Amino acid sequence: MKEMFKNVVKCLTGQETKKKIKGTVVLMKKNVLDFNDFTASILDRVHEFLGKRVSLQLVSAVNVDPGNGLKGKLGKPAYLEDWITTITSLTAGESAFSVTFDWDEDIGTPGAFLIRNNHHSEFYLRSLTLENVPGQGDIHFICNSWVYPSDKYDKDRIFFSNKTYLPCETPEPLLKYREEELENLRGDGRGNLQEWDRVYDYAYYNDLGDPDKGPEYARQILGGSNEYPYPRRGRTGRPSSESDVNSESRLSLTKSFDIYVPTDERFGHLKMSDFLAYALKSVVQVLKPELESLFDNTIDEFDSFEDVLKLYEGGIKLPEGILKYIRDNISAEMLKEFFRTDGEGFLRYPLPQVIKEDKSAWRTDEEFAREMLAGVNPVVIRCLQEFPPATKLDPKVYGNQTSTMRKEQIENNLDGLTVDEAIRQKKLFILDYHDALMPYLRRINSTSSKIYASRTILFLQKNGTLKPLVIELSLPHSEGDQYGAISEVYTPGEQGVENSIWQLAKAYVAVNDSGYHQLISHWLHTHAAIEPFIIAANRHLSVLHPIYKLLHPHFRDTMNINALARQILINAGGLLEITVFPSKYAMEMSSVLYKDWIFPEQALPAELVKRGMVVEDSTSPHGLKLLIKDYPYAVDGLEIWFAIKTWVEDYCSFYYKEDDTVKKDAELQSWWKELREEGHGDKKNETWWPKMQTREDLIETCTIIIWIASALHAAVNFGQYPYAGYLPNRPTISRRFMPVKGTPEYDELVEYPEKAFLKTITAQLQTLLGISVIELLSRHSSDEVYLGQRGTPHWTSDLEPLEAFEKFGKKLAEIEERIIRRNNDGELKNRVGPVKVPYTLLYPTSESGLTGMGIPNSVTI
Repeated sequence: MKEMFKNVVKCLTGQETKKKIKGTVVLMKKNVLDFNDFTASILDRVHEFLGKRVSLQLVSAVNVDPGNGLKGKLGKPAYLEDWITTITSLTAGESAFSVTFDWDEDIGTPGAFLIRNNHHSEFYLRSLTLENVPGQGDIHFICNSWVYPSDKYDKDRIFFSNKTYLPCETPEPLLKYREEELENLRGDGRGNLQEWDRVYDYAYYNDLGDPDKGPEYARQILGGSNEYPYPRRGRTGRPSSESDVNSESRLSLTKSFDIYVPTDERFGHLKMSDFLAYALKSVVQVLKPELESLFDNTIDEFDSFEDVLKLYEGGIKLPEGILKYIRDNISAEMLKEFFRTDGEGFLRYPLPQVIKEDKSAWRTDEEFAREMLAGVNPVVIRCLQEFPPATKLDPKVYGNQTSTMRKEQIENNLDGLTVDEAIRQKKLFILDYHDALMPYLRRINSTSSKIYASRTILFLQKNGTLKPLVIELSLPHSEGDQYGAISEVYTPGEQGVENSIWQLAKAYVAVNDSGYHQLISHWLHTHAAIEPFIIAANRHLSVLHPIYKLLHPHFRDTMNINALARQILINAGGLLEITVFPSKYAMEMSSVLYKDWIFPEQALPAELVKRGMVVEDSTSPHGLKLLIKDYPYAVDGLEIWFAIKTWVEDYCSFYYKEDDTVKKDAELQSWWKELREEGHGDKKNETWWPKMQTREDLIETCTIIIWIASALHAAVNFGQYPYAGYLPNRPTISRRFMPVKGTPEYDELVEYPEKAFLKTITAQLQTLLGISVIELLSRHSSDEVYLGQRGTPHWTSDLEPLEAFEKFGKKLAEIEERIIRRNNDGELKNRVGPVKVPYTLLYPTSESGLTGMGIPNSVTI
């Protein structure tokens, strides 16, 4: 009928009807994303009724408009159709709107479109698809961006098609639009940034303290100095605090979720509707003071491990008055998800994997050692090169820090080898927190924490497992640092008080490992280190750029989770200071250890070489031979690493045919220059930065970035609850020193060893707060996108990269199958261990929730 109608019109008028191009816009209305904002829906409909509609204009990729500064020629405005009558499903959230463009031959191929939102409220624009464009077929525009009312912008928002162009290959009509968009994202470095702003800029970590609350809440500014270097974080533009012009003022806890991040970095609606952020806020605002009062008055210490198990099996019973207060202040949904209440029972947690099959196997020496290879922090253990272990601390400042371990303390446990022979055969390994902690011990131990610097030496047995031989615990000399360390050496005790002392020695090591893990392996080396790459990329790499398209999925949600961390977790008095031993010195200590951060050594092969865990061997896969054949993190990690590298190499080789293309890529060079000089500016003079002059530089750099954001973060994050959800296994605080013979504490250790152990490690309140936090941090959200996946199949229009990405996905599936086979191989003792927990942290995929597996594309939690 339509064709017949056209022919009739043509006969009557002597001309053809104007050709139309149909499009489909997918978006989510604000009232779907914010269930309480029904006013927005009503006002948007009023605006629509009054003619204030949402308009779109196509931008030509082939013809310029001389009257518009040689930018691409614009088509006539078209409008979203049927806004008022389109009802959005609250569950799915997305709405599809038709839009009809008049086809103008002068437009030719559309390369972008401008959108103007004349409504009252913002919406989340997912995509535009043009159908049957002459000579082109369907054209996809992947937007994934908030579009605010037009009065919030100086210029109309622009979105480009999914074509990919190096800067020098960009069609002339799109070139100025490309440059202007990057200028908008860079901003002008001024002002308090608002929720609709899209500005990516840098700032120091000068917002952790709150000096206006009192001197005890003041904290060091991290970044911008030789003494306290740090990666940069996203600028918010908030004014200075009243009492310190160099410190940024803080938002109140009730406004934590208003903290600025560029609008497109905010959590998606599914992520935000998952309870993470609100639960954290509830802990800080409501539960902490109530629990403090409750625990001071009604609940004693844990007396036994059976008492701890009640957290998982029955929950702690609370008085009705407390229950009523909590019910009145926290929603029922929150209670269900966060603290698992059944009315009378409260504070009941899921059973952590480490005690699911066996309630006591975590106490074995084999499991203690195995978790250094397959636990939540498998990135610190290294091969011992000399005995006694060396120190790098300056003797002029710290005196004699030489280890007091002696060969005769361990040689009877080396299967007939001498210490020197075991070192030559690379059979000895060390978990060494001596140098990292000694400079801070005096200050940390002035707080409620009581910790030691520690060295732990282990022996590689014939069955592939590690056996701990000796633990050295050290304190600064009571008369001053210059007098060196006071150390005690402990060896395994089989029974009685000797065994109880050995269990405590292992606990002090576990405390150190937990704190280092949370502050350095997890926060600093993934969350904080990756944020400058995100900021620099958005400031200098256009969405049209191939490297932006490669890296962008690996940046998702990171700036938002980091901003929330600064507001709630790592701030003065925040949850990390409450629950981890360095207390108020935590972030300062992470700054000092950032001095040791070297970007090229974040590559897994280089990092393993640095720790002496691999040797070069041409007969081994990828030319690397693991000293511990059954090292689950390294075995699985190397497969993931080289799969990522192959994908990156295939992708980059499509766009960069030779080294010269890398050198002449203006956006790429600007990104890399600013990343080094601003983003990681305290390390700008380091000679180890890749020069970004060759394809090899580019491929290695991108592989490292993707590795950090995906697999490394997964390995050190999602095992937190499975292993540390049972705090005796991985305590985060020790509250008293090793009992000395002749004291009441020692007598208690002899008579009630479990009670003495539990009095030493993390207290009940910190235990509850700590496991509440790590349960949340160990969960996958329902909208997680995993390594080898993309949010849309139309992320690029180039066929070869799409095929290479499909090959990458298949490779990851094969790796996952091999991991499963290894976990089922009884000969590999470290894959499962005495606790019977298979190593699944580097499975590429997962379901949502608390799974202990899965590699999200990015640092999303």
